[in-house]
Amino acid sequence: MPHLFATSDLHVTHEGNGPILDSVVPETPEDWLLVAGDVAELAEATIGTLKILRSRFAKVVWVPGNHELWTTKNDDCQLRGQARYEYLVEQCREIDVLTPEDEFPVWRHGSRPLTIAPLFLLYDYSWRTPEAEGKSLEEALRQAREAGVVCTDEYFLYPDPYPSRQAWCEDRLKLSTERLDAIPADHGTILMSHWPLHRHPTAPLYWPEFALWCGTTKTEDWHLRYRAEIAVYGHLHIPRSTEADGVRFEEVSLGYPREWRKRARGAVPMRRILWPS
Repeated sequence: MPHLFATSDLHVTHEGNGPILDSVVPETPEDWLLVAGDVAELAEATIGTLKILRSRFAKVVWVPGNHELWTTKNDDCQLRGQARYEYLVEQCREIDVLTPEDEFPVWRHGSRPLTIAPLFLLYDYSWRTPEAEGKSLEEALRQAREAGVVCTDEYFLYPDPYPSRQAWCEDRLKLSTERLDAIPADHGTILMSHWPLHRHPTAPLYWPEFALWCGTTKTEDWHLRYRAEIAVYGHLHIPRSTEADGVRFEEVSLGYPREWRKRARGAVPMRRILWPS
């Protein structure tokens, strides 16, 4: 019987992370793998890694993280914003990896069908520190810079053709809501995104200002609204299981070597999140 595994933030191009990919292997030939973004910054490395994973698992589902959406000078793919995302989706389809643009797969090995909903949502700077609440975005960003916090997205994640990352996020929220509303009412869901859907996972952040780049208040009830059994995410590099309103939230990131080397359990390249009942 198959198991459902999840991983994120493999960052395979970082020295020390590449060999860990050898540990991302199934237990049975029918196992599925959810990949919640930040495979790599380079398009070729991202697709190459997903191709390897697809050769091992019966089904692989991927959502982009912010790193896949970066356009850096050392990447052969110089597409920006929406065009870059569409290119990655096209490449995933060629290697039989599911994306947020494909039909949602259904996990049928439990007490009820669970629709796996891969979501590409971005963020809209609405998660603020108390000092930044009610202030302009410019002021919130100024406070973050003063604290020494500026996400690299500000330099490499282009929103083209949208006027801003907030506008791109708003469009992704609309598209995702339409897809989620169409899920059969008798299905539960596994909501899968790179950025957490709920604010609570950001509580342990060493720099609370970084929450600006971590999500949006507009998804705070989605785990209830869409009957989630599990919400899978990455981005924070704080791998753990938490709960909100009786729903399990799983942060499944590997993170950077400087992070996982400090942990007693070392590198955890993937987590089993479901198994047959």
